[in-house]
Amino acid sequence: MNLFRHRPIGLPALALLLAAAGCSSADGDTSAAVPSPSAAVTELCRNLDKALPSTVDDLGRRDPSPASALTSGWGNPAIILRCGVEQPEKMLDPEADGVEVNGVGWLLEKQDGGSFRFTTTLRRAYVEVTIPKDRTANGMAPLVDLAPAVKKAIPEGIAD
Repeated sequence: MNLFRHRPIGLPALALLLAAAGCSSADGDTSAAVPSPSAAVTELCRNLDKALPSTVDDLGRRDPSPASALTSGWGNPAIILRCGVEQPEKMLDPEADGVEVNGVGWLLEKQDGGSFRFTTTLRRAYVEVTIPKDRTANGMAPLVDLAPAVKKAIPEGIAD
């Protein structure tokens, strides 16, 4: 069950929050752990992969390794999307922060090192988007770009 409060945060407010994280550079290829969801969730994730935009926050698609329909990336350092992840423990915290972007709810978690991780809520599969510290200046722009694909491919409901 997804129990946490949504705090509607406007794009300018979150942009300032994320910009406070600062900027640094990162080099090298990007890798991402590939989730291992059920067959039904894997099918939803494959549908999401087909619906994803070629650019996010004006960054071209650069998928991480190993190659998988369950992981996607844009830019370098990469904004990483992983579909079919486990429910984050923080989602059970009634004090957890959430945002809604164009009809898609997200759990917001600031990570060590200044990056932010967003995980969809009330969808049949959990979709995680990590925005690295270097990419936080544009706030939720990546989520704005990803929301139409998530809405199209991942139906509303409770994830397995």
